[in-house]
Amino acid sequence: MTAPILVFDSGVGGLSVLAHVRAQLPAHPFVFACDNAALPYGTKPIDWLRERIVSVCQAAVHETGACALVVACNTASTVALDDLRLALDIPVIGTVPAVKPAAEQSQSGVIGVLATTTTINGAYLQRLIQQFAAQCEVVNIAADALVGQAERKLRGEVLDDAVLEAMLAPLWAHPKLDTVVLGCTHFPLVKEECERIARAHGREAIRWLDSGAAIARRTADVLSDRTTVAGDVVVSDASSGNYSLATAPERPGLEQALAGMGVPPARRLMVEMVANA
Repeated sequence: MTAPILVFDSGVGGLSVLAHVRAQLPAHPFVFACDNAALPYGTKPIDWLRERIVSVCQAAVHETGACALVVACNTASTVALDDLRLALDIPVIGTVPAVKPAAEQSQSGVIGVLATTTTINGAYLQRLIQQFAAQCEVVNIAADALVGQAERKLRGEVLDDAVLEAMLAPLWAHPKLDTVVLGCTHFPLVKEECERIARAHGREAIRWLDSGAAIARRTADVLSDRTTVAGDVVVSDASSGNYSLATAPERPGLEQALAGMGVPPARRLMVEMVANA
């Protein structure tokens, strides 16, 4: 059986990226892994978080024999991508907030970035802005509470419009803003709700961009290059090998969230590290 692609996130937000990966590589087996015992990542101390991410991903790669790791988490990518590439001997594909396409598509030159606190405050995002959106006015908004709303949606629970309104409210102070980067892989899961609230504020023209499709294309390119160089077979009708892992598979609603995206129930991923910072 072909080695699977491992798609990793703190919670179930990475399922939004997995959907694009599966569409891009429909015959390739996958494993989805989430570190939901440590959710949310965006508010954790960076040094602890870096060690945690490397430990969890090493354990997941060891268990799955994955051919590539997709870090389907903006926070994890901004904190630990270099460390993961040093620690693992397989390709590691990170998640980059869609700042470049946002700057290219904006007509007004005013764009917003919704992300977790760690991503907003990190040097990685600032470098992206300087490199690709220096000519733009960029409105950075820490919207950690949207993570919980996305998780609630996949569990089949009713979302809290007051929370959504509060997270999006800073956008309305910028009348020329026409493009918003969904800088956390959880956020595309509540894109429809964001669009609805924007319409209620007369901002239906705003574009909401995420990087899921770009990550999937990059994954396909990396695996294609790996095949050319190493002679590995990277396409196989091996869907029966698909499964999922979680550091806390017993958490309420996880099985339902996975099932809603066509992912099997999670087995426990054992990590030799405390779950909380």
